[in-house]
Amino acid sequence: MTVMIRGGTVVNADRAFRADVLCEGDKIVAVGENLELPANATVIDAGGQYVMPGGIDTHTHMQLPFMGTVTADDFFTGTAAGLAGGTTTIMDFVIPNPQQSLLEAYHTWRGWAEKAAGDYTFHVAVTWWDESVHRDMGTLVQQHGVNSFKHFMAYKNAIMANDETLVKSFRRALELGAIPTVHAENGELVFQLQRELVAKGITGPQAHPLSRPPEVEAEAANRAITIAGVLGTPVYIVHVSCAEALEAITRARAHGQRVYGEALAGHLVIDDSVYRSEDLEYARAHVMSPPFRSHHHQEALWHGLQGGNLQTTATDHCTFCAEQKAAGKDDFTKIPNGCGGVEERMAVVWDAGVNTGRLTPSEFVRVTSTNAAQIFNMYPRKGLIAAGADADIVVWDPQASRTISAKTQFSKGGFNVFEGRTVRGVPTHTVAAGKVVFDKGQLRAEQGAGRHIDRPAFATVTR
Repeated sequence: MTVMIRGGTVVNADRAFRADVLCEGDKIVAVGENLELPANATVIDAGGQYVMPGGIDTHTHMQLPFMGTVTADDFFTGTAAGLAGGTTTIMDFVIPNPQQSLLEAYHTWRGWAEKAAGDYTFHVAVTWWDESVHRDMGTLVQQHGVNSFKHFMAYKNAIMANDETLVKSFRRALELGAIPTVHAENGELVFQLQRELVAKGITGPQAHPLSRPPEVEAEAANRAITIAGVLGTPVYIVHVSCAEALEAITRARAHGQRVYGEALAGHLVIDDSVYRSEDLEYARAHVMSPPFRSHHHQEALWHGLQGGNLQTTATDHCTFCAEQKAAGKDDFTKIPNGCGGVEERMAVVWDAGVNTGRLTPSEFVRVTSTNAAQIFNMYPRKGLIAAGADADIVVWDPQASRTISAKTQFSKGGFNVFEGRTVRGVPTHTVAAGKVVFDKGQLRAEQGAGRHIDRPAFATVTR
């Protein structure tokens, strides 16, 4: 398929310029003014619009078995929803059960992902430790294109990694040229606070943020950063939600440590009042970890993105329907944790970031695509509009607007945490691997069209 995008303004992380973009097969083959139009090319008129690299969501959970149920979006519906919102690549998570082989779990997730409509790649969680985990990490990096490993410091008695596991896994990642990623919450503190709240009879969703205060996140972020600093490994902190965790990242970066941080679109615009709603179904629908925070923390996260101490935006897309969330109607600790957002992230970050002057269009590209591609070694294949890059492109109308609603979303789950929010700046077209998959509201996602993206190891340095 040949696609020509004419008359738009190309926006990369470093600059914006007027140019046509020509795609043949799954690659961009030319970027320049007044390109010759090949015969039989599909033409997209981008006049008055921006032409940007397809979004990369660094944090999703499609078809995830979690807390006794499975997320509503599988790899087809979830990636298709992403395409509708301008996200062309997701980074999902393989989460082995304790004592399960990392390779066995990885192959299970790869099988589930074969139905994906957009490109995908995996972080693999280290949930336990012995010599087989050490060996499997090597196999995953050297033979399967995995260069990041996830560590949950939360979820005691399930998938929580203790300090011994963190140290051994971080050291192994360094040897292999991989980067550790961390869910930073002190799992023991969360567990004890949950027990205390339930004992006091505080069992509704309003208890959820009380059991996971900012200090719980800050302690774990500081601990992970300290371990990484002692070992000399980089570290990536997922879903940073509070000022105190951001302060830990900022302080470490100021001292030259390679620490990266991720902000979720939801944490940037939704506050903790949602948990105090009298509509308990609505409140339960917002239960995720870390929880939504106060406006003070939202402003801190924006400052982190503006100042470069937070590099990426994601969603932690993990959808559950109302019936699934109702499992915790009598006990908030049993509410499946997770919210959606893969379809809305780009528009929400543009509206709340670019339209307010917090971000420039190039900075928007940086935090929605390019930085992720560079941190996880997919650049310049991803995150760039240039000859030789993948033809993953979003054509963006900065003046068009839409009101977000569960009634019109492509994602499953029946609820949208951004419900009723009107955003200005939306995709008119999405091109994935050279094919037009979203065209002015019409979704043309194809099951199985997505590709697994191998991510090579980073160069290792002998000290």
